[in-house]
Parts: sequence; structure tokens; C-alpha cells
Amino acid sequence: MKTVEIYTKFTCGFCYRAKALLKGKGVAFEEYDISMGGPKREEMLERSGGGRTVPQIFIGGAHIGGSDDLAALEREGRLDAMLVD
Repeated sequence: MKTVEIYTKFTCGFCYRAKALLKGKGVAFEEYDISMGGPKREEMLERSGGGRTVPQIFIGGAHIGGSDDLAALEREGRLDAMLVD
């Protein structure tokens, strides 16, 4: 399974929804809480091409976008294939 990384903020409903989708599929992920800013926020901005909203989600190092993008991949039946090595 590819590495999944998600940049979040503590009070973000979209973050909760994305994490729930991943957990529901049994997908382990690395979460980076950027609620207080710091170096992980700067890393997120760089990796996402300037994306300032959360969540920002990466699968196997590739930026896939936010919660709506993740949900669309699942609806279209493409998420499972993206998760496999």
C-alpha cells in the first residue's frame, strides 16, 4: 500500500470527512496537524503548489487535492487503484 499523508487542522470538518473515508477503507495515513502553522504548514504549501486550504492529501507522494477530490476518486472507483503499490 502506498504512503498516504494528510495535512489537517484541528477544527476542520473537511479534514474529519477525509480521514473518516480513509479509516473506513482501512487505509493507514500519516497526519500532519498544521493548526499552529510552523514548518509543516510551509512544507504543505510547497508540496501542494500553494494550496492553503486543508486537508491537502498526498498518495505515494502525489498530490491529489482535498476532501472533495478524495471523495470523487472514491465515487469514481479510482481510489483503490491509486493506493496499491
